[in-house]
Amino acid sequence: MTYLVGYGPRNHDRSAVELACQLALSEPQPVHVVSVVPQGWMTPAASGTDREYQAWAEQEGQTATAQARADLAEHPAVEASAGWVSARSVPQALLDEAERQEAWMLVVGSSEDAEPGRIRLSSKTDRLVHSATIPVAVAPRGYRSNAPVARVTVGFRDDDESWSLLEKTAEICRRTNARLRLVTFVVNPSRRPVTAPISHSETQVIKIWSSHAAAALKKAEEYLAGQGFTGEKLQRQLVEGEDWATAVQGLDWADGDILVVGSSATHLVSRVFLGSSAAKILRNAPVPTVIVPGMAIGA
Repeated sequence: MTYLVGYGPRNHDRSAVELACQLALSEPQPVHVVSVVPQGWMTPAASGTDREYQAWAEQEGQTATAQARADLAEHPAVEASAGWVSARSVPQALLDEAERQEAWMLVVGSSEDAEPGRIRLSSKTDRLVHSATIPVAVAPRGYRSNAPVARVTVGFRDDDESWSLLEKTAEICRRTNARLRLVTFVVNPSRRPVTAPISHSETQVIKIWSSHAAAALKKAEEYLAGQGFTGEKLQRQLVEGEDWATAVQGLDWADGDILVVGSSATHLVSRVFLGSSAAKILRNAPVPTVIVPGMAIGA
């Protein structure tokens, strides 16, 4: 079992390596960094241009590998390695490598145009996230941390997918010896909760939904207490805000925090399809976020 890190050639942000090493210190597993370079057409009789292109791609792979090894050298306590592969599709190459390495988590960085300290998926990582069958951890742009994973925050909606996500989050906490924080977001940009299937906008409806959400959180807390999460190991919180940025930033965040969100289980396969709430949480998250595939229909 490994943490597989996607590392782009000419990468100027080592945030994914930093996050993977942080996770590895909390749940000791090897870290393997892989860079994907373009693959030539592999014609039987390669022309001079084809050979030049192949040589350029190999040089890119060697350069990226050397840079990744230099980044990994900053974490001598972590068992780590780096390499490169050539492929037509970066997301598919990473998924194939994850299967070959028996990775239990993929780790990627944010897009180069993300604001420092924020998460934004590039087109390639977006395709990767939506095809993955294992958790995908996304580091904020420029992420650095010397702290182990101390607390895992999970968004809870009291539906089948949320209960499945709760089980998976509890397992992450056990593996990393982290505290678990259970949160329900009530976002009210037009005086109605985005996370609830309620179309009314009256204040009374918001109060009723908040009351139901609080009761659901208590029920989840009682369940987790039965799983060994008691005392300081467990915290629950209901957060309200006029928009997603206000709600997410309304939580106290600290070094050593990670956030877990789940996928929408509207597809027949157990893969990651971000619902609107998870996508909005992801965009506003100030800490590394792990996206967990949802429960397949009929599973």
